Amino acid sequence: MTKSIQVFDPALCCSSGVCGVDADQQLINFAADVDWAKQNGAKIERFNLAQQPMDFANNKVVRDFLERSGQEALPLILVDGEFALAGRYPNRNELSRWSGITPAIEIMPASGCCSGGKCC
Repeated sequence: MTKSIQVFDPALCCSSGVCGVDADQQLINFAADVDWAKQNGAKIERFNLAQQPMDFANNKVVRDFLERSGQEALPLILVDGEFALAGRYPNRNELSRWSGITPAIEIMPASGCCSGGKCC
């Protein structure tokens, strides 16, 4: 069963924060990781404080977190409604683990004597 991942972003200029000429590399990497995870079956929702403030206010876990830590502590990541991470975006491995995706293992082609041929 795929778990639900919710990302509560700080106030961003657009839904992903990847816009304009000064896009933050961390946001670019995270957007790519989210796209990868979704393509592999992950259920991920993102909420932007500037565009969806009621989603923050209506979620008790998020509301309590903001009252305790302030919006400077965002992003906040919930997995199945429970606190998983705050203060930074998760990496691809974390998204994979939380959503139950088994990352594809890249097999490098063999070369040289390790290709199965006789080296001697």
